[in-house]
Formats: sequence, structure tokens, C-alpha cells
Amino acid sequence: MRKIKFLFCIIITLSLAVSCAKRGSITGGDKDVTPPKIVSSYPENFSKDFNTNTIKINFDEYIKIKDLQKNLVVSPLMKTPLTVLPQGSASKQMIIKINDTLQPNTTYSFNFGPSITDNNEGNPIKQFKYVFSTGKELDSLTVEGFVKDSYEKVTDKYVNVMLYEVDDTFTDSIIYKQTPRYITNTLDSTTTFKLDNVKAGKYKLIALKEKAANYKFDPTKDKIAFYNQTITVPDPSIFELELFKEVPAFKAHRPSQASGNRLLLGYEGNPKDVIITATRNQEKVQVISTKLTNKDSLQLWFQPLKNDSLKLTVSNKGIDKIFALKTRELKQDSLKITAKTKGIVGFNDKFILHSETPLTKFDESKIRLTKKDSSTVQFKKHYDVFHQDWEFLFDKEPNEKYTLTLLPEATEDYLGQKNDTLTFQVNTKSLEDYGNLKLNLKNAKSLPVIVELTNEKGETIVSKYTETTLVEFLLLEPQKYSLRVIYDENKNQQRDTGNYLENRQPEEVYHFPNEIDLRANWDVNQEIDLGK
Repeated sequence: MRKIKFLFCIIITLSLAVSCAKRGSITGGDKDVTPPKIVSSYPENFSKDFNTNTIKINFDEYIKIKDLQKNLVVSPLMKTPLTVLPQGSASKQMIIKINDTLQPNTTYSFNFGPSITDNNEGNPIKQFKYVFSTGKELDSLTVEGFVKDSYEKVTDKYVNVMLYEVDDTFTDSIIYKQTPRYITNTLDSTTTFKLDNVKAGKYKLIALKEKAANYKFDPTKDKIAFYNQTITVPDPSIFELELFKEVPAFKAHRPSQASGNRLLLGYEGNPKDVIITATRNQEKVQVISTKLTNKDSLQLWFQPLKNDSLKLTVSNKGIDKIFALKTRELKQDSLKITAKTKGIVGFNDKFILHSETPLTKFDESKIRLTKKDSSTVQFKKHYDVFHQDWEFLFDKEPNEKYTLTLLPEATEDYLGQKNDTLTFQVNTKSLEDYGNLKLNLKNAKSLPVIVELTNEKGETIVSKYTETTLVEFLLLEPQKYSLRVIYDENKNQQRDTGNYLENRQPEEVYHFPNEIDLRANWDVNQEIDLGK
């Protein structure tokens, strides 16, 4: 019995010891935050009279290379990309193989950005750069600056900044056809740039946010920024570049038939000034042009044709493009009217219906707008044929319910189709559910300006065109707003982008740095210093 008690005591003692040992276990020390260090390289970094095609760089620990395609910037560009090892495995040595013929008396720079990391913790060597010259001297001049978006508050990451030599062969169109002499990238952490190892001379300074990384400007896809004048290096200036998307010249694509009475015409650019005519056997066919919602396409409406030939002429600023197509006997589009405004209608908003086919006739005696007590409400209406939107404007009262009734034959589309009885309802909220914002614009460079309130995605919620420095936004939905102010230099009441070949910069935009928190039943008075 004593032996059993003795053994039991030993077991309890050992259990307590193990428990104590667990609580006091070793953690393994501090986390490694030190990036790899270069032990040696052959040829040495910043070598002159460089004449090999293989570079070996040794590190003090095992490394990995990640996101090389995104981070590696080679300047000047090479026609054949470098081969960099290791790829996907760890090694204490990085091998760079040059697969192109090097130019004589030229300084090359391989900027790896943060792509070289240690194997265990992923600590990157920041902005590692290998530089050499095939001549007797290393070019050592720099061009510095920063890139920002000309319209959005947040600037894109990974913007290429480039220098083109301005010599006897230089033309403005070179950026569409050839790669630059020097290139760098803003990468993902900053909007500043620095072009190192530049040779003295005259250059065109360009920045591109590209869809395809070919270092050539595609105006249909890419954003561009440019400095208006030729720069002469050395130049100690800090250059500011503003990215913008050009509006390309209008271009019509071949139309396709969508129904028995409708064609779709895809396009690039702005269709504002486009004139479209159609003929059948040299007889004119009436066509109505409208915009396909959320698509760069026009809808061309005509009376149904049975298996006939149609010639379509698309005219824009004196330039005609002719399409010939054979129409098929397809199902005809039906008249359908739906509400774009649903649920709650704001006090500043229009009540909007949308028609699936273009409307041409309206009978106001068969349109009724009433409140919840059945009393009649006066309204004004407007039909936007290009967007096929039917807009109703009326004075709204708080906490009210409105019913819009379209009696039979209140409207008729271009095909002669008429509506049946349709009913739509919207409500208003109380005045206390909204907030008011009053702005005092100080130190404006010029007037008029366009003042835009945007959401967190940069989408415009409401805007005002003003020739004064006091601007009011009444009865706004409570939320956090960002503020954007556009200098309308040509006074056309819209923001105009730039154009590279016209050497025209986009209209200047100011972003208020702080969000404006507007709450229900609040009046906010905000001073905006546009000089800061």
C-alpha cells in the first residue's frame, strides 16, 4: 500500500514538472528582419568596359526571386529579356544572363526593385540595382519627379516613366512606334520616380500606365502623362507628370443585327457628333440612334425589313464610313417601360423611367401623378431619346408616397406599339434624414469651377457648376464624401482631358485631402483652400 502511494506521488510530481516546463518553453528568439547582403559580384557592380554576357552575384544567405516580371526594370530596354536564376528555388547565388547585343559606350541599369528576398522570412533587398557601362565612363546624371492622376485621388501603381532622345530623327509619333532610351517604374509603393545613369542631352519625358507592357503608347487602352517642353539633362528640376486617358478619335466598327428592327454599332471615342444614315435600294430608311446602356455601342432602330440589303453611312466631322449588310427576319423588339428610380426618391432627384424601345408620342392627359391622399401633383416631363430615359420633375414633400400611373396609350414607340396601364411608386424621407453642406472656396486660381462630391470609390454622387466661391449642396444623403474641384478653363461645363499630339494637358483638378463627414440633420460649413 505504501508503494502505491509512493508511486502515485512520483507521478503527480512528474506531471507538475512537465506542466511547468511547457509554460517556460523556448520561443526561438526574435524574428529575422534583415534582408540578404551581397558578398561579391562578378563583374563588380558599376563596372566599366563591360564585355561579358553572364553576371554572378553572391549573397550571405539563401535567396529567392519573386515577382520579377513586375519589378525588374532594364534601362535602356533590350529586345530580348534577361534570364535570371534561380527561378522558384533558393540559392546563395543569382545569375543574370544577357541575351541581347549590348550597345557600345552605353550605361545599363538593371533595377530589381523588391524582388530579391531571403528564403525564410521573405525580407526584400529594397531597390537593388546592378549598373555597368560598355564604355570608359558611367553616365551618372538623374531625372527626378513624381506622377499623379489628373482626375482620380489615388494614382495607379506600376507606372512606367521614360525618356526619349530628342535628336534629328525624333518626332512626336515615336512614342507609338518605338521604345524609349531610358525607363524606370514607380513600382507599388510610391508615385515618385528617379531615372539614374542618364547621359547628358535633350529628352522627351513621358509616363505610361499600360495595359500591355510593351513601352509604347496605345491611346485606346493606356493612360499617358507628358512634360510639355523638351528637357535638357542635367536639370535639377522636380518634374510633375499628370496621368490622363485620352478620348480617342471616333471609330465605328462593323454593325451587327440584334433583332428584326435593331442594329448594334460598336465604336471607339465620342459619338456626340456622329450622323448615321441608311438606304435601301437608294431609298432613305429612317434610323433612330440611341446609346446602349453601359456599352460603347449605338443602337440603330429602323422599321423591320425582310431579308433585304441595307447600306449604312456613319459620318463624323467630314469623314464617312460605309457598311453594307444583309438584314435577316428576326423577332421584333417589344415596348417595355421600367422604373430606373425605385423605392426612395431624393428631393433633388428626378423620377426616371426607361423604355426598351424609343418613344415618339406622349399623351399627357393619360399620365397621372398623385400623392397618398390621391390628390394630383403637377409635374414636368422630358424624354431623353439618346438614353431612352423618361424624366419626371416635380416638387416633393417629406414622408410622402407618390404614384405615377400611365393609362393605356399614354405613350407610343416608333413602331406604333402602345402601353397598357402601368403604375410606379416612390417614397420620400423626412428632411431630418438628410444633411446640408455649404462650401467656401478660397484662393481659387480662376472661375468657373465644377465641384464634385464623390464616394469612397471616386464615383461622382452630385456635382455643381459655379462661377462663385460659395457653393451649397442641400438635402444630401448622410455619408462620408470626398471633394473634387475642376477648373473649367474653356467654360464648357465639363471636365476636358488632355491630348498628347495636341500638346494639351488635362484641365486641372484639386482634391480636398480630408473626407467630409455629413450626418443626418446636420449643417456642415466647410472652408476649402484651393491654394494648398
